[in-house]
Amino acid sequence: MCRKKGQAISQISAALLLIAFIIIIFFIFYSPTSEPELNLASGKLPLFVFSLIFSLVVLIITFVNTDMALIILIFSMLLSPEFKLAEVPAREVVVRMDDILLGVVFFGWLAKMALNKDLGLLRRTSLTSLILGYIAVCIISTIVGIVNAYIIPLTSFFYVLKYIQYFMLYFLVTNNIRDQKQVKTFIIALLLTCVIVCIYTLPQIGVLSRTTAPFEGKAGEANTLAGYLVLLFAVSIGIFLYSRSRTWKIFTGIVCFFIIPSFIFTLSRSSYLAFIVMYSVIILVSRSKRLFLIAGALLVVCIVFVFLPQVVDTITGRIASTFTPYKTYHAFGKNLPLEQSAVARVEGWRTVFRYWLKSPILGYGVTGVGLVDIQYPRVLGETGIIGFVIFIWLLILIFRNSLAIFKGVKNSWAKGLSLGFLAGFTGLLVQGFGANTFIIVRIMEPFWFLAAIVMMLPYLEEFEVVDV
Repeated sequence: MCRKKGQAISQISAALLLIAFIIIIFFIFYSPTSEPELNLASGKLPLFVFSLIFSLVVLIITFVNTDMALIILIFSMLLSPEFKLAEVPAREVVVRMDDILLGVVFFGWLAKMALNKDLGLLRRTSLTSLILGYIAVCIISTIVGIVNAYIIPLTSFFYVLKYIQYFMLYFLVTNNIRDQKQVKTFIIALLLTCVIVCIYTLPQIGVLSRTTAPFEGKAGEANTLAGYLVLLFAVSIGIFLYSRSRTWKIFTGIVCFFIIPSFIFTLSRSSYLAFIVMYSVIILVSRSKRLFLIAGALLVVCIVFVFLPQVVDTITGRIASTFTPYKTYHAFGKNLPLEQSAVARVEGWRTVFRYWLKSPILGYGVTGVGLVDIQYPRVLGETGIIGFVIFIWLLILIFRNSLAIFKGVKNSWAKGLSLGFLAGFTGLLVQGFGANTFIIVRIMEPFWFLAAIVMMLPYLEEFEVVDV
C-alpha cells in the first residue's frame, strides 16, 4: 500500500514539476502579441508555437506513461492559457492549450493501441452508444445547416470540435482506468487543481466585481468558475462524508474550505441555485449523514450572517438585481420585471422555439441559432427533436447509473465519490437553465473525466458493486 501511495505521489509531483517548468519557460520566452507570429528579433515565442512544443512533450509522455499524460491534462483543464485561433462574424474561435493537449493525448493513445495490440480496443460503457449517437446528430445537422446556408462552415467546424472533445476525454479515461490506486491519483490531481484555482481567486475578492478562473480574458467567466466549483465541492464533500481515511477527510475538508469563498464571490445566481440543489441531493441521498449536513449548513449560514454581514448584502443585492426593470413580462396574472441578462435568457427561449418550428427534426446545426446562453433550448435549436431526445436520454442515463453505483458500491471511499458526482451532476443540470453548462469546456472536461471514473467503478475489483 505504501508503495502504491509513493507511486501516486511521485506521478503527481512529476506532473507539477513539469508544469511549473513549462510555466517558467513560458514567461521567459512568450511575447504577449495578439498575432500568432514568431518574433525572431526579440527572441520571443508566440503562445501558439509554445503550445505546439509543449504538446510534443506530452505526446512523448503519452507513449511512455499515459497516466502521467492524463495528470498533466487534469492540471491543464483550468490552468492553461488561451489564444484566438480565428475570428468570424459575431464570434471569436478561442483555443486553449488543454484543447490541444486533449487531442494530442487522445490520438497518442490511439497510436499506442495500434502499436501494442495487448492494450485492446476502446471500452464500451452504458453511455457509449448515446454519446456516439449525439455526436452523429451534431455532425449531420451541421452539414444540413451548411447546405441550407443557415450557418458559417468555419464557425461550425470549430464548435463541433469543441462539442466532441469532452466525449473524447470520456473514452480516453474509460479505456485507461485499471485500479483503485490510479483512480485516487486522478482524484487527488483534480482536487489539487481546484485548490490552486481557488488560491488564485482569493486576491480577487474585494478587488474584482466577481471571481474568475485563470486565463479567462479581461471580462472573465464567473459562471464557468461557479459551475466548476459546484461539481468539485460535491465530489469533495461526498468523499469527506464517506471515506474512512483521516487523511482523505482532512484533504477534502481543506478543499471545501477553499471553495466556499471563491464560489460565493462568483455572484452567479444560477450557480447559487445549483449549489442549493446539489447540497439538497447529498442530504436526501445520504440518509445517515443528514443531521451532520444540515447542522453544518446552518452553522455556516449563522457565521456568515453574524460575522460577515457585508457578504450577505452582496449576495442578496446580486439576487435582487435580477428583478431590476429592464423589461417587464406578464406571467401568472402579474407583471414581472427582469434585468438585462435575465431578459436575454427569456428571449433566448423564444428565439430558439421560433427557429425550431421551422426545422423541428434536425434543427439548424451547431451555432445555427446564434448566441443562446441556455443549454436546453440551444440543444433543441441546434440538433432538433432527435438530438434533444438523445441528449436528455444521455443525462437520464448518467443520473440512473450514478445513483445505482452509489447504492451498490461496497467501498466507502467509492461510495462518497459516486455520491459527490451524482450531486454535482444534478447541480449542473440546474445551472444549465441559466448557462451553456454542457458545452463549457472548463466545466465539461472535469465532468466527463469524473463521469468516466464513476462509470468504471463496477469494473474494478477494489470497488466491487452489487445490484447495478
